[in-house]
Amino acid sequence: MRRNVQVNLSVNGEAVEASFAPYKTLLEVLREDLALTGTKHGCELGECGACAVLVDGEPQLSCLLLAVECEGRRVDTVEGLARGAELHPLQAAFADLGAAQCGYCTPGILMTAKALLDAEPDASRDRIKEAISGNLCRCTGYQQIYEAIEAAARTLERET
Repeated sequence: MRRNVQVNLSVNGEAVEASFAPYKTLLEVLREDLALTGTKHGCELGECGACAVLVDGEPQLSCLLLAVECEGRRVDTVEGLARGAELHPLQAAFADLGAAQCGYCTPGILMTAKALLDAEPDASRDRIKEAISGNLCRCTGYQQIYEAIEAAARTLERET
Protein backbone atom coordinates (compact mmCIF):
# COMPACT_ATOMS: atom_id res chain seq x y z
CA MET A 1 0.00 0.00 0.00
CA ARG A 2 1.44 3.33 -1.07
CA ARG A 3 0.95 6.31 1.16
CA ASN A 4 0.50 9.81 -0.04
CA VAL A 5 2.86 12.55 1.02
CA GLN A 6 1.75 15.95 2.29
CA VAL A 7 3.56 18.95 0.84
CA ASN A 8 3.17 22.63 1.66
CA LEU A 9 4.13 25.07 -1.04
CA SER A 10 3.15 28.39 -2.52
CA VAL A 11 1.47 28.19 -5.92
CA ASN A 12 0.90 31.47 -7.74
CA GLY A 13 1.19 33.32 -4.45
CA GLU A 14 -1.23 31.16 -2.48
CA ALA A 15 -0.34 28.69 0.25
CA VAL A 16 -1.24 25.16 -0.85
CA GLU A 17 -1.20 21.90 1.04
CA ALA A 18 -1.30 19.00 -1.38
CA SER A 19 -1.49 15.26 -0.83
CA PHE A 20 -0.27 12.96 -3.60
CA ALA A 21 1.71 9.83 -4.39
CA PRO A 22 5.43 10.43 -3.71
CA TYR A 23 6.45 9.44 -7.24
CA LYS A 24 4.41 12.19 -8.94
CA THR A 25 6.17 14.91 -10.85
CA LEU A 26 5.40 18.56 -10.28
CA LEU A 27 3.74 18.57 -13.71
CA GLU A 28 1.37 15.80 -12.67
CA VAL A 29 0.52 17.43 -9.34
CA LEU A 30 -0.13 20.81 -10.97
CA ARG A 31 -2.40 19.36 -13.65
CA GLU A 32 -4.06 16.42 -11.90
CA ASP A 33 -4.21 17.42 -8.24
CA LEU A 34 -4.34 21.22 -8.38
CA ALA A 35 -6.29 21.53 -11.70
CA LEU A 36 -3.74 24.00 -13.12
CA THR A 37 -3.78 22.74 -16.69
CA GLY A 38 -1.99 25.69 -18.28
CA THR A 39 1.30 23.86 -17.81
CA LYS A 40 1.46 21.38 -20.67
CA HIS A 41 2.50 17.76 -21.00
CA GLY A 42 4.95 17.74 -23.87
CA CYS A 43 7.71 15.21 -24.32
CA GLU A 44 7.94 14.29 -20.61
CA LEU A 45 11.68 13.91 -21.21
CA GLY A 46 12.79 17.47 -20.49
CA GLU A 47 13.45 18.26 -24.13
CA CYS A 48 10.59 20.52 -25.27
CA GLY A 49 10.03 23.07 -22.49
CA ALA A 50 6.21 22.93 -22.67
CA CYS A 51 6.07 22.14 -18.95
CA ALA A 52 8.31 25.01 -17.78
CA VAL A 53 7.24 26.72 -14.56
CA LEU A 54 9.11 28.93 -12.13
CA VAL A 55 10.32 27.44 -8.87
CA ASP A 56 11.61 30.13 -6.55
CA GLY A 57 11.79 32.39 -9.60
CA GLU A 58 13.91 30.04 -11.73
CA PRO A 59 12.60 28.17 -14.79
CA GLN A 60 12.27 24.45 -14.13
CA LEU A 61 10.99 21.62 -16.27
CA SER A 62 8.13 20.34 -14.15
CA CYS A 63 8.13 16.95 -15.91
CA LEU A 64 11.59 16.24 -14.45
CA LEU A 65 11.01 17.57 -10.95
CA LEU A 66 9.40 15.43 -8.28
CA ALA A 67 6.68 17.39 -6.55
CA VAL A 68 8.04 16.37 -3.12
CA GLU A 69 11.16 18.39 -3.97
CA CYS A 70 9.01 21.52 -3.90
CA GLU A 71 8.21 21.38 -0.19
CA GLY A 72 8.24 24.94 1.12
CA ARG A 73 9.09 26.42 -2.28
CA ARG A 74 7.34 29.00 -4.45
CA VAL A 75 5.89 27.67 -7.71
CA ASP A 76 4.54 30.02 -10.37
CA THR A 77 2.56 28.80 -13.37
CA VAL A 78 1.07 30.58 -16.35
CA GLU A 79 -2.23 30.85 -14.47
CA GLY A 80 -0.53 33.23 -12.04
CA LEU A 81 0.81 35.66 -14.65
CA ALA A 82 -2.27 37.83 -15.10
CA ARG A 83 -3.03 40.53 -12.55
CA GLY A 84 -6.71 39.86 -12.01
CA ALA A 85 -8.39 40.58 -15.34
CA GLU A 86 -5.29 42.40 -16.67
CA LEU A 87 -2.91 40.33 -18.76
CA HIS A 88 0.77 40.35 -17.89
CA PRO A 89 2.71 42.41 -20.48
CA LEU A 90 4.19 39.16 -21.85
CA GLN A 91 0.73 37.68 -22.40
CA ALA A 92 -0.54 40.90 -24.00
CA ALA A 93 2.47 41.15 -26.31
CA PHE A 94 2.15 37.49 -27.35
CA ALA A 95 -1.50 38.09 -28.23
CA ASP A 96 -0.90 41.41 -29.99
CA LEU A 97 2.07 40.22 -32.06
CA GLY A 98 0.85 36.74 -33.00
CA ALA A 99 3.53 34.99 -30.97
CA ALA A 100 1.08 32.28 -29.90
CA GLN A 101 -0.19 30.11 -32.72
CA CYS A 102 -1.50 26.75 -31.52
CA GLY A 103 -0.56 27.85 -27.98
CA TYR A 104 0.81 24.55 -26.75
CA CYS A 105 4.35 25.81 -26.15
CA THR A 106 3.23 29.27 -25.05
CA PRO A 107 2.87 28.70 -21.27
CA GLY A 108 6.42 27.34 -20.99
CA ILE A 109 7.84 30.13 -23.12
CA LEU A 110 5.96 32.78 -21.14
CA MET A 111 7.30 31.47 -17.85
CA THR A 112 10.85 31.19 -19.17
CA ALA A 113 10.64 34.71 -20.62
CA LYS A 114 9.28 36.06 -17.33
CA ALA A 115 12.25 34.66 -15.44
CA LEU A 116 14.60 36.22 -17.98
CA LEU A 117 12.97 39.66 -17.83
CA ASP A 118 12.80 39.55 -14.03
CA ALA A 119 16.57 38.96 -13.96
CA GLU A 120 17.53 41.02 -17.02
CA PRO A 121 14.90 43.64 -17.85
CA ASP A 122 16.92 44.89 -20.81
CA ALA A 123 17.87 41.48 -22.22
CA SER A 124 19.29 41.58 -25.74
CA ARG A 125 17.84 39.56 -28.62
CA ASP A 126 20.74 37.13 -28.23
CA ARG A 127 19.96 36.64 -24.52
CA ILE A 128 16.28 36.10 -25.34
CA LYS A 129 17.22 33.47 -27.92
CA GLU A 130 19.52 31.77 -25.44
CA ALA A 131 16.98 31.87 -22.60
CA ILE A 132 14.17 30.25 -24.59
CA SER A 133 16.39 27.87 -26.56
CA GLY A 134 15.00 24.97 -24.51
CA ASN A 135 11.42 25.82 -25.47
CA LEU A 136 10.43 24.24 -28.75
CA CYS A 137 7.77 25.81 -30.96
CA ARG A 138 6.58 24.19 -34.17
CA CYS A 139 4.28 26.98 -35.36
CA THR A 140 5.76 30.47 -35.23
CA GLY A 141 9.35 30.25 -36.38
CA TYR A 142 10.32 32.22 -33.22
CA GLN A 143 10.49 35.70 -34.83
CA GLN A 144 7.17 36.79 -33.31
CA ILE A 145 8.17 35.26 -29.99
CA TYR A 146 11.39 37.27 -29.85
CA GLU A 147 9.53 40.44 -30.84
CA ALA A 148 6.83 39.85 -28.22
CA ILE A 149 9.38 39.36 -25.44
CA GLU A 150 11.17 42.56 -26.51
CA ALA A 151 7.85 44.44 -26.58
CA ALA A 152 6.94 43.15 -23.11
CA ALA A 153 10.34 44.25 -21.82
CA ARG A 154 9.66 47.78 -23.08
CA THR A 155 6.22 47.79 -21.42
CA LEU A 156 7.64 46.50 -18.13
CA GLU A 157 10.35 49.16 -18.27
CA ARG A 158 7.71 51.89 -18.63
CA GLU A 159 5.79 50.47 -15.65
CA THR A 160 8.79 50.76 -13.32
